[in-house]
Amino acid sequence: MEPPDFHQDRIDLQGLSLVAHIGVPEEERALPQRLEVDLALWPAAPLADLQEDLRRTINYYDVALACRAESQRGPRLLIETLAEDLCRLLLQRWPLAQVRVCLHKFILPDTRAVSVTLTRRAADFPALP
Repeated sequence: MEPPDFHQDRIDLQGLSLVAHIGVPEEERALPQRLEVDLALWPAAPLADLQEDLRRTINYYDVALACRAESQRGPRLLIETLAEDLCRLLLQRWPLAQVRVCLHKFILPDTRAVSVTLTRRAADFPALP
């Protein structure tokens, strides 16, 4: 279901490299692993008539830095947990109607990646404004 006043404007970041200590076995979490994330960000306000003003849009450079910092914040067992943490972070820091996080982990042989995809809105996190 779409939030009220939902529009189709979206900003995508594809293949953002992250580093995390992640995995169920302790040995796997011991060394940092490279992950990739694809982000889809639906701004709370349409992207029309920005008048070249960066403050009126979502600064994707800042989004990338914040996601990289979050991935390194501490060890996690599951990519699902990191994906949820990224959703929460994005919805807390930026005026977004909705986010989609697709997190890729390169762990299984003979597989390009294992991925988890979450789509969230601020209402999915009751503690958010």
